[in-house]
Formats: sequence, C-alpha cells, structure tokens
Amino acid sequence: MDFTPILTDPCIMALTIVMAVSLVILCLYYGLFFFRVGHLKPPARKADPAPDADLPPVSIVLTAQNDGEWLRTNLVYLLEQDYPDFEVVVVDYLSTDDTQFILRLLAENYKHLKVVTLLENANGYQGLKYPFSIGIKSAKNDILLLAEPECMPMDTTNFAWIRSMVQGYRHPHIDLVLGYCGIAYKPSPFNWLQQYDNLDYSVEYLGAAALRHPFTGSGRNLSYRRSLFLKNDGFIYHYNIPDGADDMFVNQNARRRNTAVVLTPEAYTVVQPQPTLRQWHLYRRHRASTHTYYRFGLKCSRLAKPLSLFFFYLSGALLLVLGTFPWQILAAALALKLFWQILSTAQSTHRLAVKPVVYILSPLFEIYFLIANTFSALFPLSHRKKLK
Repeated sequence: MDFTPILTDPCIMALTIVMAVSLVILCLYYGLFFFRVGHLKPPARKADPAPDADLPPVSIVLTAQNDGEWLRTNLVYLLEQDYPDFEVVVVDYLSTDDTQFILRLLAENYKHLKVVTLLENANGYQGLKYPFSIGIKSAKNDILLLAEPECMPMDTTNFAWIRSMVQGYRHPHIDLVLGYCGIAYKPSPFNWLQQYDNLDYSVEYLGAAALRHPFTGSGRNLSYRRSLFLKNDGFIYHYNIPDGADDMFVNQNARRRNTAVVLTPEAYTVVQPQPTLRQWHLYRRHRASTHTYYRFGLKCSRLAKPLSLFFFYLSGALLLVLGTFPWQILAAALALKLFWQILSTAQSTHRLAVKPVVYILSPLFEIYFLIANTFSALFPLSHRKKLK
C-alpha cells in the first residue's frame, strides 16, 4: 500500500483531510443522536406510584378542520384514557364536513369532551395557530397535552398515554415535555421511506433535547404548561407564519432546564402514512418552512450532517477517480461509516418501535434525503397559499 501520494500531492492530501473530517462528524452525529436516543433512560419510576389523587389534572387540546374521518376513528382513544382528571378540548375550525356532528355525538357520551366551534377566521391569519390558541385558552388545566386529529396513542390496550407523558413533569422546574410520534407500518418501500424520514427528524430533536439543547418538537405528541404559553404570549410573535405552532413555540421557549423527554412505549403516538408521494413531500416542505427563522448558529449546526455526508462521498469519489489513493483505505472508511450508521440506527429503531428494514436500508435513504432536502432548500415553500 503506497502512501506517498497522500504526503506529496497537495490535492490528494486535501481530499484525504476532507474525507477524514467528514467521517468523524458523521460518526459523532450517529452516536450523539441515534445511539443516544436508543439508550436514553426512561423517567425513573417510584417504587410506590403516586395515587390517582396526587396526579395533576390534564387538558388534551387539538384543532380540527374537516377532520371528521379522523375524529370518528381516533378521538375515542383519547377520551378513554386511564387517568383520573382530564378533559379533551377540540376546536372545530371552519369545518364543512361532518366534524360538528361527530363531535356533538361524542360530547353526549363523554362529559369531559369540550367542543369550541369557530365559524369564521376572526384574525385573518392563515394556518391553525389562532384556533389552537383559542383551544389552549379554553382549557381549564395547566398541563396541556397536544395532538392532532390523525393521531392516536400507539398503545391501545393500557390507555396510559397521559400517565406516561405526565411522568416528564416529575421535577417542578419542567415546563415542556417532548414525546415521539411514529408512522404506522405498511410493507412498501414508500412507507419505509416515510418511516426513516420520521425517525431521522424525531431522533434529531429528541437527541438534542437529551443533550440539553432542545430546539423543536412535534405537535403530534407534545406537552407544555398553559402558564408557559400565556406567560410568553403564545404564538403572537409568529402569527404571520402559518406553520410552526409546535416547532416555533418550542424553539423560542424550550431551555436546557425546563425541557424533558419521555420515551416509553406507552407514551408514543402514531399516525397513518401519507398516501401519495406528492402529499408527503408537501408535508415535509411545510415542516421545514419554519427552519429559516431559527437562530443563525442553530441553522449552521443543522447543516453539519448533510454537508459532511456530501463531502464524504464527494471526496471519496474523487480520490477513487484519481487512482493514486489506496482503495483499501477508501473501502475501510466506507465500511466504518456504514457499520456505525447501521448499528446506531438499529438502537433508535428498536427504542422507537420501528421495523428493522428501516435501519438496514438507512444508508440508501440517507442519500435520497440528501438530494430531496437540497431540492427543497432551493425551492422553499411559499406561505402565500392558505394551509389545509
């Protein structure tokens, strides 16, 4: 194995350094996020669980806009939760389907269901932040659990979603609790692609919070105190941005000491996958549309992985094409990267109840999203059109 070109050729030396640095950054990323989430300790359980009388009252809040189909199938799983004192607040916002009739029927059978009906857009803003804030202000309890009509608890036998998420408030200084929402599994490559995308996104924000640097969360499984919402004026600073009721609120209010992560199977929620590629890409663009409002340092840090991945493969390909660099080193670097990636991803998929096929194919999915995310960055989503 001839190492002379590495020491004598400036171009070869520069490409070698780029590949080595990129490999180190990627390995750190897999370890700090995927591996850490896979081994994150759950909230400590007391030997003698708190009696029901000592559990804090909870308000579940969600908004619905022509979501009658989802409410018909999913809302009962929230209403039937095994918890002593809770309410479910649903804001029916400008619905034209059978949402109001479904909610009326459920309200007759569940006295802890509170329905708030909004027949017009009073503030003129796009998106669901206005009805969401109305729902939060209508809630009577301080601890809020947030979900979406298409969400349901992953565990449909114990009905312990509320109990599990409330465990995040075991310390009095906690104001915000991040949970995990998965994608329902179907045996198709398109579903596996969505599974990996959701896994990668979830692991990033959950891992960052575990490292005491929370920056976002998912409104499909999120909890915070109503007092935190009111104290910080809710969504008032970004009402003009249709997306980000969850993302931007967490980004602005989550701190290292006031944020907790709950990763127990009973605390997970699940949604059905997007039915078409077009709808899925539109959802992803909505999800990413608020990232431009992040702080400069956070935006730079979130570019570390995609840039490292790009330069790792680019520098490796150039070294291979030049022909003077030992191919054995390139093969060893690629093998190390793939081994550590698959091992780390396997830890997080096991922890988050994701099928093994996702971590097996993760290197291919990673390359796909490198291209897809670059395209989305070049053609960002416009907020001129009304959401939903």
